Amino acid sequence: MSAILVVGSVALDSVETPFGKVDDALGGSATYFSAAASVFAETKLVGVVGDDFPLERLDFLKRRGVDFAGVEVVQGNSFRWSGVYEYDLNTRRTLSTELGVFADFSPTVPAEYGAADWVFLGNIDPVLQHAVLDQVESPKFVACDTMDFWIEGARESLVKLLGRIDMLVVNDAEVRELSGEYNLLVAARWIQERGPRHVVVKKGEHGAVLFSGDSVFFAPGYPLEEIFDPTGAGDAFAGGMVGYLAYVNHANDEELRRAVVFGSALGSFACESFGPDRLAELDEDDVFERVAIFREMTRFEEMAPEGA
Repeated sequence: MSAILVVGSVALDSVETPFGKVDDALGGSATYFSAAASVFAETKLVGVVGDDFPLERLDFLKRRGVDFAGVEVVQGNSFRWSGVYEYDLNTRRTLSTELGVFADFSPTVPAEYGAADWVFLGNIDPVLQHAVLDQVESPKFVACDTMDFWIEGARESLVKLLGRIDMLVVNDAEVRELSGEYNLLVAARWIQERGPRHVVVKKGEHGAVLFSGDSVFFAPGYPLEEIFDPTGAGDAFAGGMVGYLAYVNHANDEELRRAVVFGSALGSFACESFGPDRLAELDEDDVFERVAIFREMTRFEEMAPEGA
């Protein structure tokens, strides 16, 4: 098992869904990623919060062994986001985004983090993602997230970044926008031609698709009886996926397929509570049990042709 370096946001979210409402819940890409990845692997977090941030609410991550030496506390307000989900939970309306100290975030990777084998670049400015990679030595595997804001506003830097990473993790709208291709297979191939061997397309409640070399693998979404809040599910998915890869310390095709299923399992847990509360309760046994259910949901016996 090897250590994971994650760089991203640590925030406070106010969320309303048809099933409830919460103010100032823990949020941010690095928070959800770490809550999922730390189930499997040592995780080192780089981020920034304001002096108003309730640091004691991150204690569950510290108990999991998450290293916070790379988290700066600076004077000012922490990153806050608020939004409302419609009844289907696929449509989200942002009410406010207050970047606070995150607006001036300049990631500084502690020297002891520089040798991390596994790196996850959360959804931040591609210029900052480049700066992070300039501070690490020779990682075994680099995965990266992005969003439409950076695809539109920092496209040149983002396309250059593709040449420095092993995996891009995006949703189906983002992969189409970045590539200019509507067909997901063609869009993924376009991205692969520019650097990353692996492309993972998140499809929300419908699962995720892995494009790895010439192969394609699909993992369904886990059918939950109760869903409270899908915020952070994509980051938990990425944390479960990279966490599993660090756990087995391999990224071959077989382990990548398993990693996508583990990611889907962690993403489903994230939806079972507001904030990362459900993720905070998990251990390895909980995750492996859900992965076993995934296997049963998708297993079938191939039928021989008639007359064979």
